[in-house]
Amino acid sequence: MHNNYIMKTTPFTNRHIALGAKMHEFAGFNMPIEYTGIIDEHLTVCTSVGVFDVSHMGEFWVEGPNALRFLQKITSNDVSALVPGKAQYTCFPNETGGIIDDLIVYQCEAEKYLLVVNASNIEKDWNWCVSHNTEGAILDNTSDRMAQLAIQGPRAIDTLQKLTSIDLATIPYYHFTIGELASVSDVIISNTGYTGAGGFELYFSPEAANVIWEAIFNAGSEFGIKPIGLGARDTLRLEMGFCLYGNDLTDTTSPIEAGLGWITKFIDGKDFTNRAMLERQKKEGTTRRLVGIEMKDRGIPRPGYSLCNAEGEQIGTITSGTLSPTRKIGIALGYIQTPYAKHGTEICIDMRGRKLKAQVVKPPFRKSN
Repeated sequence: MHNNYIMKTTPFTNRHIALGAKMHEFAGFNMPIEYTGIIDEHLTVCTSVGVFDVSHMGEFWVEGPNALRFLQKITSNDVSALVPGKAQYTCFPNETGGIIDDLIVYQCEAEKYLLVVNASNIEKDWNWCVSHNTEGAILDNTSDRMAQLAIQGPRAIDTLQKLTSIDLATIPYYHFTIGELASVSDVIISNTGYTGAGGFELYFSPEAANVIWEAIFNAGSEFGIKPIGLGARDTLRLEMGFCLYGNDLTDTTSPIEAGLGWITKFIDGKDFTNRAMLERQKKEGTTRRLVGIEMKDRGIPRPGYSLCNAEGEQIGTITSGTLSPTRKIGIALGYIQTPYAKHGTEICIDMRGRKLKAQVVKPPFRKSN
């Protein structure tokens, strides 16, 4: 890093610092990693309500009569299945069988979509979209002009319902509405999240950041609401078996290997990037698969550790791993040779020379309430 390197901030950075958060660089931003401790924050989200600053995420508008055609070409899922108020999880496949990024597509109006991409990939994704936009869709990178908070946990709906006249219970999972919240207009209120604990993600103008933050924390105080850092965000998503780009998904992992066949739609008229190769993989199978792994022995699996069979031969690699705060055992995601990918298969993890017993399981690791 250069001496003149300045980390980017979100509209909430000064609040995190004032609240005593442990701060660290993430995707070029100065972000809160933890406040009261990862386990405490994790359990707060599972049992009550927590607030994540995710303003570092990227947002692109895609508009115009050719927006759908462009999105059908550049993403793996079937965008034509969307209607205004509906969102979908998808990815940008690259030309060589890997993934540029995973993202959420929101359809706001007939010819207006919002793409929400990972913070570390904003520039890469934007360049990819612009360079592949032969359809003439109208693209706008609004990442710096949008703030985002994720209010997650079983009491998220009770907290937010105090701040809006919109009946939040009528917004199904992966649907959203745009309206007034905490007297701020045009807030995107989305029933999505990366925790598996339920809740909403809010998108709004950075100018409204302070008003919205204070309103949410006042409304949630009776439920013990807390700010949550990126550390617990990672353990929560891992307990659900949700993929993290850069770990479980990369430029060299295919959506089929990653178990994302369900967001890869080989329908008539959808000629998306690298469709032929991915379709072949879906039909013929892949040599490795992303699986969930639970420790039998005591130990914390970490990214990069080798997976071995009973004979001690390497058969795969861990991509994400942690000690599960709710189960108190080591859990992981990793790519493993397909013959070993069956649930219940006993394997070993090489932890710095020690071979510890583990088994292949089907996520989520945390059973929902």
